[in-house]
Amino acid sequence: MMRRALLAAEAAAERGEVPVGAVVARADEVLAVAANERETTQDPTAHAELLALRRAAAVLGTWRLTGCTLYATLEPCPMCAGAAHAARISRLVYAAPDPKAGFAGTLHNLPQDTRLNHTYAVEGGLLESESARVLRNFFQDRRQKPR
Repeated sequence: MMRRALLAAEAAAERGEVPVGAVVARADEVLAVAANERETTQDPTAHAELLALRRAAAVLGTWRLTGCTLYATLEPCPMCAGAAHAARISRLVYAAPDPKAGFAGTLHNLPQDTRLNHTYAVEGGLLESESARVLRNFFQDRRQKPR
């Protein structure tokens, strides 16, 4: 599943989007795949995780994604960690930690905050080096070729 998310991230980079990809799956069934679309749509909320959650909910016909796992190539930001909470996902798996915006263990651990009415399991580091490489290459290229 993370490899599918990485493919989505790589495709996003080719479109000039920050290369983050996400997959929502239930067991071995892929419900949705998405990548960042903020530049394309000019929508500040068009993060890969949020789009994947929306699409999975549409496929299932319910906003409750209990029993589903969200795979993301980068640790979710506050908005995306909150959306995963609101969707009642059961598990989050992310590749690379985000030291500037990570809300699944780095800056805060929203998924495990017992003050909230729902918590979910988190696993970080799956294909971390591959995801970090895609992000690093994207930003190095951006610095060399400004818009």
